[in-house]
Amino acid sequence: METGNLAEFWGRHRGKIIGVVLGLVFGWFAITYGVLKALFVSLCVLVGYIVGRSLDERLDWRELLARLFKEK
Repeated sequence: METGNLAEFWGRHRGKIIGVVLGLVFGWFAITYGVLKALFVSLCVLVGYIVGRSLDERLDWRELLARLFKEK
C-alpha cells in the first residue's frame, strides 16, 4: 500500500482502527486473566468497532439516544 493510500485509509477509518485496537488490547488483558476468553475478545472488538465507526461518522450521541427512546 502506498503512503498516500495509507494516509487516506487512516483518515477515512481512524476511529474504527483505534476502536478495534482498543478492543483487542482490552480483550487481551481479559484473556491473560482468564475471563471467558474468546467470547469476551469478540465482544470487545465489536464494541470497539461500533464506537470507532460512530467517531468516523461523527455521530451525535444525544440524537441517537433521542431516536432510541422517543415517545410513541
